[in-house]
Amino acid sequence: MKDNSMNDFLSKVTRIYEAEQALGAKVTRADQVPPTYDAITADWLSAVICKDQPGAEVTSFSFDKEDDGTSNRRRIFLTYNAAGQRAGFPPSVFCKAAATLTSRFVLGSSGSARGEANFFNIARPQLDILTPEPIFSGYNPDNYAYFIMMKDMAGQDSFPIETHVMTREQAEGMVDTLARLHSRFYQDPALGTAALPFDHWSLWWKRMVTESPNFERYCDIAFGDCEHLMSPALFARRAEIWPKTMASAEAHKGLPSSLTHNDVHLKNWFISADNRMGLHDWQAVGYGHWSRDYIYATTCALSIEQRRAWEVELLDLYLDKMAERGVPRVSHEEAMRNCRQQLLTALAFWTITLRPAPEMADMQPASTTLTFLSRMLAAMDDHDALDAFD
Repeated sequence: MKDNSMNDFLSKVTRIYEAEQALGAKVTRADQVPPTYDAITADWLSAVICKDQPGAEVTSFSFDKEDDGTSNRRRIFLTYNAAGQRAGFPPSVFCKAAATLTSRFVLGSSGSARGEANFFNIARPQLDILTPEPIFSGYNPDNYAYFIMMKDMAGQDSFPIETHVMTREQAEGMVDTLARLHSRFYQDPALGTAALPFDHWSLWWKRMVTESPNFERYCDIAFGDCEHLMSPALFARRAEIWPKTMASAEAHKGLPSSLTHNDVHLKNWFISADNRMGLHDWQAVGYGHWSRDYIYATTCALSIEQRRAWEVELLDLYLDKMAERGVPRVSHEEAMRNCRQQLLTALAFWTITLRPAPEMADMQPASTTLTFLSRMLAAMDDHDALDAFD
């Protein structure tokens, strides 16, 4: 969006949001998307959760504490009538929403709300990867509200943070999950159509940096604040970072495409009770070349020492698994060149997280951000990422 268009969009969303707040409207039917958590009723929960069990109803509900980032996350605790209890409906569900004005603006303007709802409704049923099971997934283009309700995985799966030490088995499981995701819709002509209505990565990226005119500036500020995390040689090339970041997104345009997650940092993975690796948080889903997901995921998840020790074998394993699923095999050298280029926009996701632009929410603890930045900056040095475009 141009500045005027972005201001018009913000004004429109603000008017809609404030009108909703004044009206205090409630949702009662399963085809309605809750604009806020306050809009939820027991009737709506019954219609969504108990739809396949005649006579079953939610009789009361309460919310867990707020957990706000780009989206607004809450657990809902539920009680049921006798029919609902007999049916074994869940005592809690996990939800994501654009329930605040900031979230509504960011997720609506970026297309993230629409994209995640489409992922759960359209793409997920066609994938054989471990990912959350939705109960409700909705997006309302009239007011930019979105709401995702999932089965609550608390106590069943673990959600690693930056201090988690990956095992080799888990690293290989991550590679397998990525290969399953990327091979499913590889070069599918439906990508970008109504059948798979997702945006190409280069378009998604362009829209994100355009709607936030301060994005480049704050990425650069953060890069300067990370001088202690990188070699003097890399820091001396600070002026090249943003132009090469834009070139990284542009490089996707001539490469084969598949469905991509696009924000595959370690905290967007989960580990099942049987040690399988799953992916959640599909707000940035789109399509583009697999190399960005691959290098982003492995660089964030592995310690610097692990990545250096395992990266050659893990990339070969990924290429093998893609070939097993019918994707034309490329050489290790070609694959690594693509990966080197894609480190730049992955880095930008975390420089902007360290120093968010004024219009952005504070997204992650500093300990998480600095850990991931240190790993990415080391990989950029190790792979001469700035010279991958020559």
